[in-house]
Amino acid sequence: MNAELEKIIHDSNNIVFFGGAGVSTESGIPDFRSVDGLYNQKYKYPPETMLSHSFFVRNTPEFYDFYRNKMLFLDAKPNMAHIRLAELEKQGKLKAVITQNIDGLHQAAGSKNVLELHGSVHRNYCTKCGKFYGVQAIVQSSGVPKCSCGGTIKPDVVLYEESLNQDVLEKAVEYIENADVLIVGGTSLVVYPAAGLINYYRGNKLVLINKSSTMMDRRANLVISNSIGKVFE
Repeated sequence: MNAELEKIIHDSNNIVFFGGAGVSTESGIPDFRSVDGLYNQKYKYPPETMLSHSFFVRNTPEFYDFYRNKMLFLDAKPNMAHIRLAELEKQGKLKAVITQNIDGLHQAAGSKNVLELHGSVHRNYCTKCGKFYGVQAIVQSSGVPKCSCGGTIKPDVVLYEESLNQDVLEKAVEYIENADVLIVGGTSLVVYPAAGLINYYRGNKLVLINKSSTMMDRRANLVISNSIGKVFE
């Protein structure tokens, strides 16, 4: 681990981690933004369209065809970043993980306090009666998954055109505002409103870990241009 980062972590008991797609790419989950070409080989529409609320409502069978093929990576295992963050939480140093990912890998690694800004593929609910279902309800059905009441089951993920869960957002803001150290990893900080969360940080230990540069690099106290799994090794 980077010596400066190690010292920052060692000296603090109030760390918050904010992560994006880059945290999961090393677990074999492709980054949405960099694989548009791959997505478009089979589908008539760009992924942003197919993962929109209106597409879900109007073209539910096509939505599920894409969703099952491209959004579910149930064999993926937590990588070093997930594991180390869970360890830091256990040690009482890390107070919360705020993630833009929907894969549940932070929980699989043992993290307890995970704020999922964009929801989770592991939770699904009936749009008619509200009954909750696990991910197997999606995997083991074909076509459009239906509830026992006859309603359509929808993944509890934030689709394009949908707003983020207000409670989760407010909790995330609170943790960031009160953090001594904010570590931001695996995100290019271009997706709003999530990227705007960093503006709530008031401290002077902002650490950015990302392979490519971000718009916030100038504001950071420490910038590490590397993959987050390698940094946390």
